[in-house]
Amino acid sequence: MLTLAFAALFQASDPPPIQREFRAAWVATVGNIDWPSKPGLSTWDQQQELLAILNRIASLKMNAVVFHIRPAADALYSSRHEPWSRYLTGRQGRAPEPAWDPLAFAVDEAHKRGLELHAWFNPYRAHYTRDTMAAANTHVVRTNPELVRPYSQFVWMDPGDPEVRRRAVRVVVDVVTRYDIDGVHIDDYFYPYPENDASGRRIDFPDSSTYARYRKGGGALDKDDWRRRNVDLLVEAFFKGVRAAKPWVQVGISPFGIWRPGNPPQIKGFDAYAEIYADSRKWLQNGWLDYLAPQLYWPIDRTDQSYPVLLEWWRSQNTKRRHVWPGLATYRISDTTRARHIPSDEIVQEISLTRQASTDAGHIHFNMTALMRGPDSLVPKLAALYDEPALPPASPWLGAKPPARPTARLGRDAATDEPVVNLAPGANEKAWLWTVRSEQDGVWTTEIVPGAVRTHRLPGRPDRVFVTAVSRTGVESAVVTATTAAATPSVSRGAGSRP
Repeated sequence: MLTLAFAALFQASDPPPIQREFRAAWVATVGNIDWPSKPGLSTWDQQQELLAILNRIASLKMNAVVFHIRPAADALYSSRHEPWSRYLTGRQGRAPEPAWDPLAFAVDEAHKRGLELHAWFNPYRAHYTRDTMAAANTHVVRTNPELVRPYSQFVWMDPGDPEVRRRAVRVVVDVVTRYDIDGVHIDDYFYPYPENDASGRRIDFPDSSTYARYRKGGGALDKDDWRRRNVDLLVEAFFKGVRAAKPWVQVGISPFGIWRPGNPPQIKGFDAYAEIYADSRKWLQNGWLDYLAPQLYWPIDRTDQSYPVLLEWWRSQNTKRRHVWPGLATYRISDTTRARHIPSDEIVQEISLTRQASTDAGHIHFNMTALMRGPDSLVPKLAALYDEPALPPASPWLGAKPPARPTARLGRDAATDEPVVNLAPGANEKAWLWTVRSEQDGVWTTEIVPGAVRTHRLPGRPDRVFVTAVSRTGVESAVVTATTAAATPSVSRGAGSRP
C-alpha cells in the first residue's frame, strides 16, 4: 500500500503513481544450473519446470526473466545456425521429441504473465570441455575448427577472428528477427578467465597466429589493446545489429562487477579490463547498450569490494543515462562455506539500497534456483519487498511516443455480477501492458495486466478505476478514468507513473 507520506504528495482525486523497478532473475541452462533440472527430460517435464519458474517470478510480482539460450555455440531453441544443446536433450544436436521450441514457448508464456523475456547468449564459449568427441556434426568445432582454440578445460572461439564476431552477431540477430523477445543479453564471458597449468603458471590464450595475421595486415596495437578492441568490436556490432533489426528490443550486458581495481580508490580485486579484456565502462559511456547489469556479488560491509560503493561508481560513469541494474548474488544464500555464504537479509538490504540511490531502480537475481528453493525465508522476504507491482523503468531513447488514449469501460460479469473493466487500445495500436488502479473506500489497489487482456475482473467493488496503456518501451499513455458505457471517458491530469 502507498505510505501516508507519499500519498500526501498527490491530490485525493489522483490515482497513485505506478512504481518503476526492473525485477528480474537469470535462468541459467549451462550445466543444467537452473533449467532443465537435468538433460533428457521429457518435453512435458521440461515445460512443467519452465512454467513453474515463470509462475514463481510472476507470483513474486517480478517483471522479467533473462533466459539462457546459447550456452556454448549451441541452442535451446530452434536455431538455423547451431545444434540443439546437450543440456536440453542429453546429446548435442538431438532435437527434442515430441518437438517443441523452448524459446517460443517461454516468450509466449512470459508474455501471458506480463513478463519481459530477455534472451541470454554466450558469444565466445564453444565447448564446455576440451573433449569434443560428442560434439554434433553441425557444431563449430567440426564445421569451422579454424575458429576455435582449446583453453584449459574449455574450447573457446577466438575473439580475434572477424568471422567469430560475424557468427555471433548473426546468431543474435536471427533470434531477434524470429522471436518476439523483449531484450538480448550477454554476460561476463569475453576472453576466458585466466587459468594456471599444473605447475601453477598462467596459461595464455592461444591466439598468437590471429594476432600475427593482424600485425601482418598493418595493425599497430599491442596484444592487450588488440584483444580489448576485438571485444569492443563485438559489443558494438551486437548492439547495432539488434538496433537495426528491431529498434525496441533492449540490449543488456552483465560484466564483472569491477571495471578496474582502484575505481573507486578503495576497490581491490580482479581486473576485468586487463585479464578478460572487457572495457565495460567504455560500452556504457558509448551507449552500446540499454542496460548494464554489473555483477555486484559482494556484501555491503566488505570495504574493498563494497556493494553500494561499486553501485554508486557505476552510476557515476553512466554519461548516456542508460539503465544500471546490478546483478545480485542471491545464489550465495545457499552456499554453506563461511567465506561465501550470505544471509537473505543481505539481499533485502541491497535491494533497499538500490532503491534509495536512484529513481531508475532495478536488479537481477542470480540465480533462479535460489528463488525456487527460497533458503533462509528468501521468498516471503522478497514478497514483502515486492508488495506492489512495478513497471520496468521506461527506455524513451528506444521510443518516447506514448500510446494513444485507451478506452476503459466499466461493466459486470454476466455470470457472477462481479465488476469488470473492458479495455481497448487506441486506434491501430497494441497495448504491451495495462495499468489498472482502483480505489474503494479510500484504499488503492494497483494491478499490471498483460496487453492481450480485454476484460479484467476488478478487486472488490471499487468506487473509481483509472487505466493506462503501456508501450513496449515502457512509456505510459494518459491516465483514463474508466466509465460506464453511457458516459464519456475523461483523461486524468494527475499523477501517472514515476519516470
